[in-house]
Amino acid sequence: MPPPSTSQNYSHHAGSVLSVVDLALDDVSFILKAASQLENEDPLKRMKHLFKRRVSLLFYESSTRTRTSFELAAKQLGADTVLVSALSSSIEKGESLKDTGITLRALGTECIILRHPSSGAPYLLSRATGLPILNAGDGMHEHPSQALLDLRTMLSHLRGAKAASVSVSDTTLKGVTVTICGDIFHSRVARSNMLLLPRLGAHVLLSGPQALLPETAASAGPGIAVERDFDKALKQSQVVVMLRIQAERLAGLNVDLDEYKLRYQANAERIAAHAPDALILHPGPMIRGLEITSAVADGPQSAIAEQVRHGVAIRMALLDRALGAHGSKGKRK
Repeated sequence: MPPPSTSQNYSHHAGSVLSVVDLALDDVSFILKAASQLENEDPLKRMKHLFKRRVSLLFYESSTRTRTSFELAAKQLGADTVLVSALSSSIEKGESLKDTGITLRALGTECIILRHPSSGAPYLLSRATGLPILNAGDGMHEHPSQALLDLRTMLSHLRGAKAASVSVSDTTLKGVTVTICGDIFHSRVARSNMLLLPRLGAHVLLSGPQALLPETAASAGPGIAVERDFDKALKQSQVVVMLRIQAERLAGLNVDLDEYKLRYQANAERIAAHAPDALILHPGPMIRGLEITSAVADGPQSAIAEQVRHGVAIRMALLDRALGAHGSKGKRK
């Protein structure tokens, strides 16, 4: 059988996860259950799931947590992985994303995990290659696996450890208020959480200064509101997600960092006064002393390191779903 034409325009592979919007609640339930099953499976048996399957990590931006997490997840399932970074490949010479994807497919890659600075890049790669694509963050658009691991972390704390592996519904997070604070405008993590959590019944409050949080953010969907007063938001919250202040994106924006810390920093005094029982999350990397202090990041309410651990399980589930024997149907034997 001849290789597919490089000009062919494929439809999206059913095992891809390009946006949380693509996932029905049944898909979310499947991923949560698979994560728990794979996490608890005998390592030697788990290695057989994707034994010698080929997975490429195509990263155009720096990453520690997401890249390492996906790589460990793939290797725990027995897959062979290759890392392609923008600084050590033909990308540096100007090769297009499409041609890089076609090259990886020709080399035998069966699934691509993509981190890219341009919103929508995973869709282009999916159409160009026909392979399952897992979006590891695209520009200011989305970061689906982060929202799923955040959800698993929340469920394990709010509903008990076993809740992270049961079916979810539109009432699973009913009565739960999640505040997301920081640079909402530039955050793909915030966007994926905003698109996922309200579907499970959560109320999402967005907090931050005007320059980092336009009023229009509240119109992203139902169950989302803007609360500029961080202290008021904290008083209503069971979960608080702190976001990094992306200094590299602040050029031209009117953001006084000292004033920001005064109004929006998650410090011990503020958390103790307004949210003494809330779960504290942060997708990383953290800028300690800016959006969050070490006392909070390392404190008893923090589940930041736990998020990282949940990430490996979630990403194993996504890879198994993408490449498993029944991955195209989202079903497991």
